[in-house]
Amino acid sequence: MKGAKILCFSLLCALGALGCAKSGGDAGRGGEIKVGIAKIVQHEALDACEQGIQEALRARGLTVAVDLQNANGDVNTAAQIANKFKADKVNAAVGIATPMAVALANAIKDIPVVFSVVTDPVGARLVSSLDRGEGNVTGISDAIPTVDHIGLFQEIAGIKTLGYIYTSSEDNSVSSLALVKEGCEKYGVTLITQAINTSAELRSAAQAIVNRVDGVYLTTDNTVFSALPALIQVFQGAKKPIFSGDVTGALNGGCVIASGFNYYKAGIATGNIVADILEGKKPADIPVKFLTDPSESDLLFDLDEAANCGVTIPPAYLAKANYIIQNGELTKKE
Repeated sequence: MKGAKILCFSLLCALGALGCAKSGGDAGRGGEIKVGIAKIVQHEALDACEQGIQEALRARGLTVAVDLQNANGDVNTAAQIANKFKADKVNAAVGIATPMAVALANAIKDIPVVFSVVTDPVGARLVSSLDRGEGNVTGISDAIPTVDHIGLFQEIAGIKTLGYIYTSSEDNSVSSLALVKEGCEKYGVTLITQAINTSAELRSAAQAIVNRVDGVYLTTDNTVFSALPALIQVFQGAKKPIFSGDVTGALNGGCVIASGFNYYKAGIATGNIVADILEGKKPADIPVKFLTDPSESDLLFDLDEAANCGVTIPPAYLAKANYIIQNGELTKKE
């Protein structure tokens, strides 16, 4: 009898969820659609992603009550947020960045979980294959062409030694380290690494390696980007160039080169996956999405910082850039 009651309850919940999320016109009928969106920490890129998710849901005509949460860089807080979404019975839970996505996937098994801007979904054990979702989990990867970035950095800035600062507790950054090593081996660059645990350690980590390297490369490490101004200040003072794998965090200046995905557009793509699920698709049937369209990526050169570091940007590369900083002004090419 008990099993029959549970089965009936499960069927009723499933039917109710589908009834709430059929289409934009029907959204809100028969119950409120609730979506939990949580990011591991606040910085420009993740904020832009969060904004894009919400705007995509609105554009799809879905009336959704959104619960925005920020773990402030703490994995214990991330776990608490995951349990909150589970208790609140949200219709879908979105985790922005690897630690937050992992917390949601670990805690929630009966509600769709959509990860956003996760560098290595397989390495983070969110999915076992990129060809499809895993049970109730699917999402978007922000893997960047790290090896190519290092080749570009060497070509433009003439680096012989490269610094890499990463958060040892972030799976995405540890996965990126392997690619940084591969790039350095390919282009004959000596690699100097420095691990951190919290954003408060970033300044001292930058000071520890700045005089040992010709420049520093940043992958999509959330702890690093949450305290990026501290690193920029150290390397600006030493006149050493920074190459950022995230353009959003570089728009305020300080990075000679920045190349990476547009995190607002990544949010739009994530929001569309969430909308697809709310409208009836199963997460397991949705492959992991990669941002491969050129329009989804950005290239920035900071000519002020290039001059500070004695780096000349070839005109051919300037022609490809859609963001240029010069004389303290940011220009965006349409």
